[in-house]
Amino acid sequence: MRDSRETFVNHAFVTGYPVKHSRSPLIHGYWLKTFGIPGSYVAHEVTPNDFPRFMKALKDGTAGFCGGNVTIPHKEAAFRLADRPDERAAELGAANTLWLEDGAICATNTDGLGFVANLDERAGGWDRIASAVILGAGGASRAVIQAVRDRGVATIHVVNRTEARARELAHRFGAAVRAQPMAALSEVMAGAGLFVNTTSLGMDGEPAPEIDFSPMATDAVITDIVYVPLKTPLLRQAEAQGFRIVDGLGMLLHQAVPGFEKWFGRRPAVDERLRRIIIDDMDAHA
Repeated sequence: MRDSRETFVNHAFVTGYPVKHSRSPLIHGYWLKTFGIPGSYVAHEVTPNDFPRFMKALKDGTAGFCGGNVTIPHKEAAFRLADRPDERAAELGAANTLWLEDGAICATNTDGLGFVANLDERAGGWDRIASAVILGAGGASRAVIQAVRDRGVATIHVVNRTEARARELAHRFGAAVRAQPMAALSEVMAGAGLFVNTTSLGMDGEPAPEIDFSPMATDAVITDIVYVPLKTPLLRQAEAQGFRIVDGLGMLLHQAVPGFEKWFGRRPAVDERLRRIIIDDMDAHA
């Protein structure tokens, strides 16, 4: 008897609203071609009102997908509506990767995994540090805080314009996380080995404030989860001050790896050719 799932076992998606800007189809399309897998990965736009119906269709098979990625604004809804969210997604309250297993929708969040994998690739040994500074306390900061904490960094200063939001994250992620106001930025940077910008400062060429990174450890790493432009104003400042920098593109690439493995059964590699494909697309749409 023919398995009803055969028609969509090799078809995955990315959904958001809007989603046409997503570069995920380029990433997964490259890996499908590399492995010679006869499947697809497509952008599938779904409005917030329609998202519960989409999740139901995913579960019962009528959506035609074996799983996929979820981006803004659906990550929290994906977590709530999934049948089996894992511990990582549960702590974050958000999921970005879904797959079907025994008729149930399973969910995880790979953003933090992508963040640390990017640092591992571009700045090996970055985690041999005593403290880190994370700028911003919005939704994008959660996965970064979780991942840095899980790598054993003892003190994580979350600096935010609204200190109350930083305190919420300190409560969520435990004793390693300290909430700080913007006025304390220079103080908490003293001796820190990692600085992460999780805000939109510098995105798409927008100006960013001048930051003096000199209080940080001499071998500190400065990174930005923004990747358009590839070298953000904050990264340019840090580089000019002699610090190691890591752009945010690798986070996008590495967070895609676990999902591809779940859906298509092969673990892909993030290589320079893939990175160049995405950079060329960024340049074409600049």
